[in-house]
Amino acid sequence: MNLVVDIQSSSGDPCPDEEDIRRWIAAALAGRREQAEVSVCLVDEDEMAGLNSRYRGKSGSTNVLSFPADLPPGVEHPLLGDIVICPAVVNREAGEQHKTPEQHWSHMLVHGSLHLLGFDHVDPVEAEDMEALETAILAELGHPCPYAVATELREAGR
Repeated sequence: MNLVVDIQSSSGDPCPDEEDIRRWIAAALAGRREQAEVSVCLVDEDEMAGLNSRYRGKSGSTNVLSFPADLPPGVEHPLLGDIVICPAVVNREAGEQHKTPEQHWSHMLVHGSLHLLGFDHVDPVEAEDMEALETAILAELGHPCPYAVATELREAGR
């Protein structure tokens, strides 16, 4: 696969190195794209809250947002789009969900990459399909199911 990943950061929070970020995106795109260009923007909570409000109509910060490239019909280009991540939220969630930072970061980058490919989780059937695909990709990377801990915590009332 020919993959170009451009990483921009305006966040001072800890984040994985560029090699890991590229590896996780490549795993999500493997077999789905031969060429791809992806921009990864690491932002602080205020900037993410602004994007979340503007593009999703939701208040507060979130972990990851994806913005697929809006290319004109007939234009062939490997540009997939932008993945915006808030390191402060991802790192905090990793602790809350009893995951290692690497497990949660890889999940967020796989999740964001799949959104760039057109996968979604609004509809329950689509959500189930996307979660199964994420779980399979993360297993290939040596990570456990990202939804198992969340399910266990919900069932335990935490």
